Amino acid sequence: MTEERVKTSFWVSAEIRKLEGRLITAMVRYKGDVDRGLVLIKQNLMGDGSILYTQGRDPQGRLGWRTPLGPDPLPEDKAEDYIARQRKFDEDLWVLEIEDPQRVYVPGE
Repeated sequence: MTEERVKTSFWVSAEIRKLEGRLITAMVRYKGDVDRGLVLIKQNLMGDGSILYTQGRDPQGRLGWRTPLGPDPLPEDKAEDYIARQRKFDEDLWVLEIEDPQRVYVPGE
């Protein structure tokens, strides 16, 4: 069975629009493959560090979100180092940054 996927560019645009409706600023830091690139989200807590989310598949093959460096906020330099390493590894990767000092954003909701 083939899984139907939404183009990454469409998903990113929709996510930004959804966040704008909630008065949360979001911007594309890096564009990846328009059709099939994975997304890395940097939730910038505006002075309290950042939380990173990456896409991955569960054992059943469903796409979901995880925090690759843990759920606690990271210092900016550690978050940026991780982003740089992932971009070197995956040229198709999108990076979406969300300014969210209130910590209300949860990917997939």
